[in-house]
Amino acid sequence: MSIRMLKTLIAVEENGTFSAAADTVFVTHAAVSQQMKALEETWSIAIFDRSKRTPELTPIGRALVVKAREVVEAYENLVPSVLGDSGLHGELLLGAVPTTLTGLVPLAISILKESYPDLRVRVIPGLTNELLRQIERGNMDAAIISRPNLIPQGDDWHDIASEPLQLIASHETESDDPIFLLKNNPFIRFSRDAVVGGMIENWLQDQKLKVYDSMELESLEAISSMVLRNLGVSITPKRSVQNMNPLPLKRLLLPGAAPARQLGLINRSNSIKTNVIVEMHKTLLNAVGIGRLISNTSIKATQNDH
Repeated sequence: MSIRMLKTLIAVEENGTFSAAADTVFVTHAAVSQQMKALEETWSIAIFDRSKRTPELTPIGRALVVKAREVVEAYENLVPSVLGDSGLHGELLLGAVPTTLTGLVPLAISILKESYPDLRVRVIPGLTNELLRQIERGNMDAAIISRPNLIPQGDDWHDIASEPLQLIASHETESDDPIFLLKNNPFIRFSRDAVVGGMIENWLQDQKLKVYDSMELESLEAISSMVLRNLGVSITPKRSVQNMNPLPLKRLLLPGAAPARQLGLINRSNSIKTNVIVEMHKTLLNAVGIGRLISNTSIKATQNDH
C-alpha cells in the first residue's frame, strides 16, 4: 500500500468512475484498476462491488475512503508539523473568473507571496460553472467565482466582495441616463454562460427593457474595449479591485434595486490544503480593502483636478 494508492481511491470516490479518477491523478484507467485490486488483495476485503457495469464502493469501501482522507492529510502535514509551519508552501491550484484576472488576483497573489515565498499559486481561468466542475473533480484546490444559485454539497463558500452591476458607455454617448442608453444603443452582452450574464438578463427582463444585441463576449477587457470605441453599451460588474489602467468610460449605476454579483472563494470541505485556502481568503479580503482605498483616492484626486 502507498499514499499514491490512497489518493487514487479518494479520486475514484470523488469522481465516480475509474476513468474519471485516472484523469484526476494522471494515470491510465488500467493503472487505477490495478491499484484498487492491489488494495483489495493487501487488505483481503472487497472495496468495490464489481457486479455492476460501473464498480461501486461497498459500505466498507466508503468507510475506508473516510480514513484514507485522514491518512493523506496527515501525510501532507507531516513535514509542516515537524518544522512548526502551517503548510504554506508547495502549490495551490486556483481557479478564477476572467473579471478578476487583471485586478483582484494579481494583487492578492503578490501580497501572499510577500509572506509565503515558498508557496506557488497556479491560476486557471474559467467561467463559474466550469470552475465548479473542476473543483468537484478534484482538478483544482479552490476557485474565485460568482456565487451560484446553489452551493454544491460538500463545498465551503467564503465571501470576498459584493460587486454591483453598472452600465458602461463611451464618453461620446449623448446621455448619462442608463435606461436611455440601453434603449438607444447597440448592446454588448456579457456571456450568458457566465453567472453574471444570467443576472444581467434577469434584470433586463424585470425592467422590461428590450435591447439590441450586437455582440456577446466573456472578457470584461474585450467588452470595455468595444465600448470605448462607441460600438455599443454594456452592463458589467463594478470590480472590487480595478486593473492598473482602467479605460476612460462612463460608469453608471443601474436604477432601482439593481443586483450585485457576489464574488467568493469555493473549495471542497475535505480539502487537505485548508490552511493555504484560509490564508488565500484572508489575502483576497485584504486585496479588496486595498483596492477600495486606491479607488477612493483616485476619485478624490480626480475631483480635486476639476
